[in-house]
Amino acid sequence: QVQLVESGGGLVQAGGSLRLSCAASGRTFSGYVVGWFRQRPGKEREFVAAINWSGGSTDYADSVKGRFTVSRDNIKNMVNLQMNSLKPEDTAVYYCAAVYLPGSMWYRIAVKYDYWGQGTQVTVSS
Repeated sequence: QVQLVESGGGLVQAGGSLRLSCAASGRTFSGYVVGWFRQRPGKEREFVAAINWSGGSTDYADSVKGRFTVSRDNIKNMVNLQMNSLKPEDTAVYYCAAVYLPGSMWYRIAVKYDYWGQGTQVTVSS
């Protein structure tokens, strides 16, 4: 079992930055792909970013590419999502998720992930 806890959400003005963190406990994080998803009001949960187990491969939704950066520290069992140039449409509950998948692959589909955090609210004001 892997337990995930997100932190770092909050209220920020458009153009500002936030750094979300996803802390894992229960077992070593190495070997796990971590994805970030978000759910905006009235919308389906959507893929934001993913990082493979080693941190050597990353993937981003087109809507956040160039503004968000995902990184990880397997020693600290932590994955971060640096969000810059935030827009009001980035307002959502952000979730981190994990699935055991050693190698260079990752998933964009939420149902492929086995473990989820509780979510953290990000609100961007205009």
